[in-house]
Amino acid sequence: MSHIVTIETQIRDPASLRSACSRLGHAEPVHRTADLFTSKATGYCVELPDWRYPVVCDVDEGRVHFDNYEGRWGDPVHLDRLTQAYAVERAKMEARRNGHSVIEQPLNDGSIKLVIGVGGAA
Repeated sequence: MSHIVTIETQIRDPASLRSACSRLGHAEPVHRTADLFTSKATGYCVELPDWRYPVVCDVDEGRVHFDNYEGRWGDPVHLDRLTQAYAVERAKMEARRNGHSVIEQPLNDGSIKLVIGVGGAA
């Protein structure tokens, strides 16, 4: 029996965030306090391509802090890709931790299909 699942993503796991950054070719996130335009934020900082300020992931709160000035200081597509990569890496990690196999399929629309089989690690 198959099931379709929609995942609302909160970034809470540093290991999955590191895997997502590696998957996308970004530098490893660094835990620090970063300056945004008019504020500071503390968490795992990710430098996205052509973004003026880092994206700061507060894993304790599951919140992402950023300032891209409505896309003028950074294309939101890069943040969307990071969030998607994090969700995929986190889901795969949890599935494998529970002894399930995982098959990943990129789809033409840019989404990613994960098929998780109960009973065997892949």
